[in-house]
Amino acid sequence: MRHRLKDVAERAGVSVKTVSNVVNGYQHVRPDTRARVERAIAELNYRPNLSARNLRKGRTGVIALAVPELDIPYFAELARHVVTAAAGLGWTVLIDQTGGGREQERKAATGIGDHLIDGLIFSPLALTAEDLAGLDGTPMVLLGERVDHGQADHVVIDNVAAAREITAHLISLGRRRIAAIGAQRTPEGASARLRLAGYAAALDDAGIGYDERLVASAQAWHRADGAAAMRDLLATGVRPDAVFCFNDTLALGALRTLHEAGLRVPADVAVAGFDDIEDGRFSIPTLTTIAPDKERIARLAVELLANRLDGDRQAPRGNSRPPTASPPARAPPPDGARRHEWVR
Repeated sequence: MRHRLKDVAERAGVSVKTVSNVVNGYQHVRPDTRARVERAIAELNYRPNLSARNLRKGRTGVIALAVPELDIPYFAELARHVVTAAAGLGWTVLIDQTGGGREQERKAATGIGDHLIDGLIFSPLALTAEDLAGLDGTPMVLLGERVDHGQADHVVIDNVAAAREITAHLISLGRRRIAAIGAQRTPEGASARLRLAGYAAALDDAGIGYDERLVASAQAWHRADGAAAMRDLLATGVRPDAVFCFNDTLALGALRTLHEAGLRVPADVAVAGFDDIEDGRFSIPTLTTIAPDKERIARLAVELLANRLDGDRQAPRGNSRPPTASPPARAPPPDGARRHEWVR
């Protein structure tokens, strides 16, 4: 039997309005009255009718998450955290894979259909700031670096500083011929450019010259691209003693090529990635990686969107960053791999 507000009100000995105030989080309810209502809710196992609530507010209770591709584990894991955060608000999440294409991203940005969603969390690759400035309607929170801040609330990490940190870690191990895998020169490659800048800055900090022969491009950031880029690097004859891959799937591909070449990791070539995907914790050896706090990124994006839907009219929060996560104390894994926890 599904209980109603009226049933809760009768059990608590209060009005239906008072129960509604408690359920909707209004502050001006006496503590003893709130306690009686909450006890009645628990006893009856009452669940609010979210559909009715959304209808009264003129909402669907549905938001969307649009990402370039779900084959990249980072986006799949981020999607899981967005769904969890949204569920805490009673929201359902539609997930759209844009492929990083301009037309599909435009469809996502214009609402994925009239009146279907209340808001959008969006990681664009092809759209520009000018594209987004010409859009109107659906509240939006941006992820990633492709679009400059100012168009909507924006959650990012500091890719330059994170890449600088992981490269400095490799240098601290005594490595000097450090390769980089994942460079991209296309307009969509904003993250690649920032990570390359951090890599170059760390080399400069250590007085190590930047060697173009040690920088390998990758049109996509999949395992096969990492494996191919690693083969190309080995073929140059300037064999690296370490490699920083711009995401973990590239690093997993590089590990495969190094194994096939008879090179030991990390003894001959140290390998580091970026994203802290679950697969990297089960590779042999365990992958050293930068660990963006995906749960906090998702939670902040959902909170910013909720604020907009509740009437927040402040200027967009450009480059909103969750605070730095302090690395928890943990024993280092036996293979010497490290997780560099990073959220700015």
